[in-house]
Amino acid sequence: MIKKHLLLSLAIVLSLPICAKDKTTRTSGNPILPEFHADPEVLFSNQTGKFYIYSTTDGAPGWGGYYFTVFESQDLTNWQHRGIMLDLQTQVSWANGNAWAPCIIERKEADGNYKYYFYYSGHDTQRNRKSIGVAVSDTPVGPFTDSGRPIVNRLPQGVGGGQEIDVDVFQDPVSGKYYLYWGNGYMAGAELSEDLLSIKEETTKVLTPKGGSLQDYAFREAPYVFFRQGKYYFLWSVDDTGSPNYHVAYGTSDSPLGPIQVARDPIVLIQDPSQEIYGPAHNSVLQIPNRDEWYIVYHRINKDYLKPTPNGPGFHRQVCIDRMFFNADGTIRRVQPTHTGVAPLKGKVKRQK
Repeated sequence: MIKKHLLLSLAIVLSLPICAKDKTTRTSGNPILPEFHADPEVLFSNQTGKFYIYSTTDGAPGWGGYYFTVFESQDLTNWQHRGIMLDLQTQVSWANGNAWAPCIIERKEADGNYKYYFYYSGHDTQRNRKSIGVAVSDTPVGPFTDSGRPIVNRLPQGVGGGQEIDVDVFQDPVSGKYYLYWGNGYMAGAELSEDLLSIKEETTKVLTPKGGSLQDYAFREAPYVFFRQGKYYFLWSVDDTGSPNYHVAYGTSDSPLGPIQVARDPIVLIQDPSQEIYGPAHNSVLQIPNRDEWYIVYHRINKDYLKPTPNGPGFHRQVCIDRMFFNADGTIRRVQPTHTGVAPLKGKVKRQK
């Protein structure tokens, strides 16, 4: 009887959502997801009225994860694991591993139904290097169906090296057009086709910010684009993903395909050794619909796995969230990474029609 009660209690605990870490102040705590995850993409769904995080499944030697999971929340503090939403080994014909750095966008189709377009990088078995693919679903948690082929599988013209990874998708609110961005060692962007399943090759443009150093804005990877008050903001990651110095920099543009003007104070988010916070970067950004309220979702390195430890520096990362604020002139205030995270979202989010 005692054993039966213990098993029942364990089942109840495992079925509960991931709860806020700090019950006295009711904050999310950081990290917000269990175990190891990285390269987080955050989405608000107008269909469900909930928030979702998709990420690289971390902790595998050599960044060897082969599936993507999705977490769901109503308030940004309590996140529930909704399961594996795409498995490269069983659901993708052209790739078998290195499931990295996804992004997703929701679109209301002509028939009034929602569809979700999920872009990701994986190890292309034919090319023996990384490529970018796309899978589609009718719901933010899946099931997702892969398109059956990579949509970006070669370097842009004029680029001599780097990887086709770290993809981002963006809809321009001015023109209504959709764009894809990607790159490690370079930043590229291109307009997506009408069905969002391929890029318009002739629109591909190399956008790599020039100059900088590892101390400020030298581009490495992970482009991310958003729009605010007439400006296009481009964020990217600096230094190696296993370095404590891995951090986020930014610039702005008047166009979704650049050119990018690096900010005068370009650092958005960087390590805080005094708080044992290291390598906070590879981010996505969330605007609460119909509000000038912004959040940055990013990963940081678990402090027990810093270089030069042999325990796996670089692939033991954890997902975090903090508020992001702007100055009156539109520049981004430097984000202070925290262990407390964010408070529950106030008020009901108004969905966009």
